[in-house]
Amino acid sequence: MKINNVGYNHCHDADFFIDRPDGSGDYLLILLKSKAVFNINGKDIIAPENSVFIYPKGRPQYYRCLPQHTFENDWIHFDFSGDKQEDIFLSEGLVFETPLKMDIHFLGYCVKMISYELNSNHLYREQSMQNYISLMLIKIKEYAEQGELMAFGNQYEMLSTIRRKIYAEPYVNRTIEYASHEIHMSKSTFQHEYRKQFGVSFIDDLINSRISYAKTLLSSTGLSIEEIAKQCGYRTYAHFSRQFKKKTGVTPSEFKNLNGINNW
Repeated sequence: MKINNVGYNHCHDADFFIDRPDGSGDYLLILLKSKAVFNINGKDIIAPENSVFIYPKGRPQYYRCLPQHTFENDWIHFDFSGDKQEDIFLSEGLVFETPLKMDIHFLGYCVKMISYELNSNHLYREQSMQNYISLMLIKIKEYAEQGELMAFGNQYEMLSTIRRKIYAEPYVNRTIEYASHEIHMSKSTFQHEYRKQFGVSFIDDLINSRISYAKTLLSSTGLSIEEIAKQCGYRTYAHFSRQFKKKTGVTPSEFKNLNGINNW
């Protein structure tokens, strides 16, 4: 495969539109980060955000912003180095000119790396780019075939990523709004699915991660309790102390006296 051009994290104003009656002369893969209007055989269809759209070679390309919206996307123009390679690709059963709603985070990462390689002088950049786009096409085909099963798996993985971040960085000020936006869920859906998957609310899990981190600092460092409160993401000692006692049954001072390094 040959990468002709690539765009990562592009954002266009509301007057953006593409009008190519003869196509672009190659294949075009678009990752939609916002809704868009595609005209297929004279009929407008609205493609949802977080979806993939592929134009085959030789087809007209008409797409545009929704009225009063911006257009955000990643894209790759690509072609094949020989007829045999193209025949193999076409036999894979990919769906053309139809939006496929799916988790595009990993695909976006691949586009980012293709863009990086395209603009580098790496010795094996062509091979690297081919591997990335081949993987993208495999994942798109896989998602199209497995549908709901993949959707469930991706949702669990996205929620698990948020949970891993909570426990890896308990000091970061995370909110439900921020976390749900990060994985493109509504607040209500995010809260419901988080509790369903892990048996605990997002807020309680965040508190648990901070208290666990606080216990580690209290028992293994000589930091003051006030400093530990700050390092665990609390703005005030009173708030920290109140939540710590609620979760452990003792105050931070009592815990430190029983478990601190001076008692080893």
